[in-house]
Amino acid sequence: MHVSSRQLLAFLEVARLRSFSKAAEQIPMSQSGMSMLIKDLEDQMGARLFDRSPRSVTLTDAGRQLLPVAQRIVQDLRSLGSTIEGSEAATRSRLDVAATPMVTMSLLPDVVREFTDSHPHVSTTIADVDVNTVRQRVLDGEADIGLGFFVKPAVGLLRQPLCRFRLMCISPPAPTNSRRRSSRGWSSLRDLPLIGLPPDNPIQSLVETHLARIGHVHGKCQTAHFIGTLIAMTRAGLGHAVIPSFAIEECKRHGLQISMLIDPVVYLDLYLVSRRGIQPKPTTLDFSARLKTAATKLAK
Repeated sequence: MHVSSRQLLAFLEVARLRSFSKAAEQIPMSQSGMSMLIKDLEDQMGARLFDRSPRSVTLTDAGRQLLPVAQRIVQDLRSLGSTIEGSEAATRSRLDVAATPMVTMSLLPDVVREFTDSHPHVSTTIADVDVNTVRQRVLDGEADIGLGFFVKPAVGLLRQPLCRFRLMCISPPAPTNSRRRSSRGWSSLRDLPLIGLPPDNPIQSLVETHLARIGHVHGKCQTAHFIGTLIAMTRAGLGHAVIPSFAIEECKRHGLQISMLIDPVVYLDLYLVSRRGIQPKPTTLDFSARLKTAATKLAK
């Protein structure tokens, strides 16, 4: 049996108005089309549903049995449609962003404020998590977009570069009268105790590649999952760290020595990632454009 919602709706209108022509006007459709829908429904049911006469249309016994069932099915379908429409509206009015903590701290506050001012009806949530969790939240659909230093492509993710940052070395605060170096070669790190991110972190993987080329022999004093922790540990005098320059303002606030690394100069791209194959919402596109503008300013 293949009964359509359109057939049931036509049946209910004819039963309510007791007229094929009036029911056809109400839906609206042609009277011949209405008659065909009812005939097809009767064929599916294997019984006549209406007694027709020149003056009236009345339900048969089979029609009276079908009436409450058809009413319930049509009402359920309407309720389901309202629920889905409400869910889609809620999705359109929400923006979920996942980013690593230091990216969140350095880049997002001003962007979120400007976006919220322009889109007061959109609820924006920020998940500040490690880079692997950023990737997974986007893949699982828990975040519309993610931000991080994704050095290698990931299956299922679409990467869009926002801007480039240089790698720099941060060192504990210098005595008041000491000279702060503005740049230093990678080779100068050979004998320094370095604090680093976990080995599976894409930033650390890039750092380790260049440290291996200079024959760095000291093991890391400490390992931490977040750049903010590396900054705090460096300030405490536990060692030096190599991190992207997007955190330079936070390092200045802590009074750290900052040296841009040269020979070679190494760049790292900050990416915006989204789930491949998903049509972005207009609000997501607007937020992404604001991010690109803010990230470009931060990189200067």
